[in-house]
Amino acid sequence: MITQEQVYSALRHVEDPDLKKDLVTLNMIEDLKIDGNKISFSVVLTTPACPMKEMLHNACRNAILHFVSKDAELSINMISRVTSRPDKALQGIKNIILVASGKGGVGKSTVAVNLALGLAKKGASVGLIDADIYGPSIPLMFGVEDARPKASQNAEGKTRIEPIEKYGIKLLSIGFFTDPNQPVPWRGPMVSTAVKQLFNDADWGELDYMVVDLPPGTGDIHITVAQGFPITGAVIVTTPQNVALADARKGVGMFLMEGINIPLIGVVENMSYFTPAELPDNKYYIFGKDGGKALAQQFNAPFLGEIPLVKSISDAGDGGKPVVLDEDNVMGLAFLQIAERVAQQVAILNAGK
Repeated sequence: MITQEQVYSALRHVEDPDLKKDLVTLNMIEDLKIDGNKISFSVVLTTPACPMKEMLHNACRNAILHFVSKDAELSINMISRVTSRPDKALQGIKNIILVASGKGGVGKSTVAVNLALGLAKKGASVGLIDADIYGPSIPLMFGVEDARPKASQNAEGKTRIEPIEKYGIKLLSIGFFTDPNQPVPWRGPMVSTAVKQLFNDADWGELDYMVVDLPPGTGDIHITVAQGFPITGAVIVTTPQNVALADARKGVGMFLMEGINIPLIGVVENMSYFTPAELPDNKYYIFGKDGGKALAQQFNAPFLGEIPLVKSISDAGDGGKPVVLDEDNVMGLAFLQIAERVAQQVAILNAGK
């Protein structure tokens, strides 16, 4: 007769490659049931965007068949429970991820949007804040320029902003409250107050990830968000060229400053190379090569991926349907992989590794 002890002993041979411990020690095995030769249990992943899901599933199956019984009938349920650190949770929001760049024009908002949607496509509950007060682009990229968030009162009688929902995620942007044809001539204190309201005065509900699209540079908004909220980590977006890399280093340096101490989740290199449609096997490194990788190595951070210079990416954003939504587009799959790697690094940070 198969016993629970046998099954747990077998599963101790399966190690989480990120957390470097076995699944039993990590309490990732739940609902173990044994009925004769039938064995069923759940493996609790740290994120629905886990890139190791299939590998862990196969490893569990092989461990049972090898160490318990080759005739066992297995039912392995892969579920997820997104982690957070107790000191890094805010109003039901488990993880706040900043997307930043040292300079404008490197595709930071494109990465933020596709990252948020990629996490949602994997099954996570996601919110997206457009904190670029002076140049909000989220309403355009989601095709909701005319949307106006409603206000409602909660049980305590406090007025709450209801985020706009599109493609399965919740959105808020200063662009929903201002005339898109008019500039926003606000001084620092007004900007900081507006950003805080996007966080504190909205009914976000329960979220696994909140992605924040920061403006370029290292100004008031960055300091307000970094010091005012429990940030899980930051994703840095750059292009390969030296000018962008120099500014990106300053952005990373700000997050690592004493008093801010925000971990670097990783680096995304955008506009990495150009491949003409008529020469699909050719790569032209117009802005230089491997600058993002070098930046990641300099700060001992993961390199999350490179995105080529492809017109369809910008066209998708301008058309209000970001490219990650298109499962048949190779660029959409590239952003989906970046989302998986970000979720993976967040889980590692939360585990204190």
